[in-house]
Amino acid sequence: MQRQPERKKEQEKEIRDHENDNKNNEDEIPLMALNHVSRLCKNVEKSVEFYTKVLGFVLIERPQAFDFDGAWLFNYGVGIHLVHAKDDEDYKLPNHTDNLDPMDNHISFQSEDMEGMVQRLEEFKIKYLKRTVGEEEGAAIDQLFFKDPDGFMIEICNCENVKLVPQRSIGRIKFPSDRHNPPVELGNDDK
Repeated sequence: MQRQPERKKEQEKEIRDHENDNKNNEDEIPLMALNHVSRLCKNVEKSVEFYTKVLGFVLIERPQAFDFDGAWLFNYGVGIHLVHAKDDEDYKLPNHTDNLDPMDNHISFQSEDMEGMVQRLEEFKIKYLKRTVGEEEGAAIDQLFFKDPDGFMIEICNCENVKLVPQRSIGRIKFPSDRHNPPVELGNDDK
């Protein structure tokens, strides 16, 4: 049985080899990473408070050329752009229900401390749904689901337990070298 650090180094080398093989691929799409998620909100200040205090985002400057109310936040390698919804745009916001459905549209953030996140949500009196999936497969994933002030669903998970198993060639998956990457299971076609 191969030791974990040795297997990880081998996987990283295989990924680099596949990336180098694809450098000259004509079909390569010139994307790098997710830049931001945009959210409409009824109250920009209330949303800024939620995303900064509950989730640890940092308020950053946005271009002065924008002539509408909003705010930009950044942390964890991704931005959240808040845009004030006009009075006649309520139909664009999620329906306000207390229902927390993991199958609903949501954004998800990785956490290294799920119990710390539970404590944080309880501290801010935020209703949440907690569940664990995948125990049968040996890679349990803990998930927390809750909503922001405008009803947009948010998930917090420890998804680093999930192996990426490509359906086709591993060479098409781009892994930023400066960020967390999930474990990858290479199939025979990908070696």
